[in-house]
Amino acid sequence: MELQKKTVNYFKKFREFMRKDSWPSFVVTLLLAFVIIKFIFFPGLSLITGTSLPLVIVESCSMYHHDAGFENIFSGSVYDNYELTLEDTDNWIFQNGFSKGDVIFVVGANNIEVGDVIIFNGGTSHPIIHRVVEVDGNAYTTKGDNNLGVYHFDKNIPNDAVVGKALFKVPFIGWAKLIFFEPGRKPEDRGMCS
Repeated sequence: MELQKKTVNYFKKFREFMRKDSWPSFVVTLLLAFVIIKFIFFPGLSLITGTSLPLVIVESCSMYHHDAGFENIFSGSVYDNYELTLEDTDNWIFQNGFSKGDVIFVVGANNIEVGDVIIFNGGTSHPIIHRVVEVDGNAYTTKGDNNLGVYHFDKNIPNDAVVGKALFKVPFIGWAKLIFFEPGRKPEDRGMCS
């Protein structure tokens, strides 16, 4: 009974401390938020979604669609080798692409089809997020919608390199993190997509 009283008393004091408008309580709040997000929220979200990266921030303009959408993207003959036409895109996810700074919600990659947007480890320091243009057994060919030319295809991506499949986006909130890394990027890679 005495242990229970001490525990209740401790939590009352802690609650009073957290309610104070002081620097120490602010620091403790930040530390608690970090611990909860890092060790409870993200592991729980990973378990639910079936992927190690349930949320990703878009860091490039490779999937940006300008104003014209797929009409602009499919204007050339880049996709001819994959026998893809504008009509094939009618049921594809992300009809308007996405921009640098968007946060993408990711789920485990099951039954990947042409038109899906996948996140994969492609030999760079950050995962790549591109659209699947060909499925060949357990290997995939992808391309960023905004990457022009026939040399911008990622070929023979093995199934074990796929981190997940993009489900939906939340526009621009990733800039809260990206803004701190922009000064270290090459000048042509900085700023919004255009």
